Amino acid sequence: MSDTYNLRGKVAIAGVGETTYYKHGQSPDPEFKLVLKAILAACRDAGISPKEIDGFCSYSDDRNDPPRLANALGIPELRYSNMQWTSGGGGAAAAVQNAAGAIMSGSARVVVAYRGLAQGQFGRFGRSGGSKPVSGQAAYLLPFGMMSAAQMYAMRTTRLLHDHNIDRSTMRSIALTCYHHAQNNPRAIMRGRTLDDETYDASRWITEPFRLYDCCLENDGAAAMIVVSTDYAKELRDSPVLLLGAQQSGGHRSGAWAENPTDYVTSSFKPAAKYLYEQAGVKPEDVDVVQSYENFTGGVVMSLIEHGLCTYENANEILTFENLRADGGSLPLNTSGGNLAECYMHGLGLQIEAVRQIRGDSSNQVKNAQVALANAGPMVAVASTAIYGSEEALG
Repeated sequence: MSDTYNLRGKVAIAGVGETTYYKHGQSPDPEFKLVLKAILAACRDAGISPKEIDGFCSYSDDRNDPPRLANALGIPELRYSNMQWTSGGGGAAAAVQNAAGAIMSGSARVVVAYRGLAQGQFGRFGRSGGSKPVSGQAAYLLPFGMMSAAQMYAMRTTRLLHDHNIDRSTMRSIALTCYHHAQNNPRAIMRGRTLDDETYDASRWITEPFRLYDCCLENDGAAAMIVVSTDYAKELRDSPVLLLGAQQSGGHRSGAWAENPTDYVTSSFKPAAKYLYEQAGVKPEDVDVVQSYENFTGGVVMSLIEHGLCTYENANEILTFENLRADGGSLPLNTSGGNLAECYMHGLGLQIEAVRQIRGDSSNQVKNAQVALANAGPMVAVASTAIYGSEEALG
């Protein structure tokens, strides 16, 4: 890969910010105000004025458009405005990637990647369709009862378990790990609510093979990341977190209607992963900690396999509660509690947790973490993934 066009180590995360996370419908603030609060928090963390921001990146049809944000923040010049379309939380890493591209090209100097959700204000993600007339893909799926994201992804997960002899215990281990990590995280919605094997196994079915604790939360809040050149980041803090690589991908016919992609049992990371490691200059065995987006736990199993962190053959042995814990596990996973137990911030919280791990200030810190992988949106049409690292990780 040409060094001229490789962002490895040239772009950094100068600051991160989050609002308080609320249960669905309980935010006292509207979504737009939540986004402003998160951006201001990220600016404070970076040690910059919000008036330095000249670019905005978001994803998944975000409602909070940059001109309005720029006006509210008093930004004198808006130079860059970008969104990664569709695919839900699959754009979380893509927003950071697009921000990095703007920095690399000289299109902007300080870009904020952000996401806000006020599901109580605008409605719930992932709910089933209503009674209105349907057309297109829904006309094929609704008559057979496929009305929600959980039902769609349950089909892919069932095929994964069947075709590759993967045990449902891998999914339970992921859920238990997320709840375990949430107990140390003061931001986590599920702090104070522990999860054990018996509780998981006794929880109600949502749609087989997903039980209640296999499914992400629904929350209100906002999160933001300040992306700048590495040279500028070094002026702001002693040890900035570098973006080593970021990629987006969808397989052949990944967006085909009515469940007709060529590769059905995939988290959509197969094309991205091979380019990601090449770009970042690391291998799967170099990854110290992983933040893997959980819309549903089955997608996490697929994601870890497709990123080369385990295989179809050894997933049952690798994906255990003991192995996934930050306190001593060989594959520390979702150390904030993730979408299952910290909050559902459409995946941007997982990108922020990867940054915290490299900075060394996570609530479940992995010892000497130098390389963190954070992926976004498994099983959607276009997923995205990123690797963050310290200066030492550059070698």
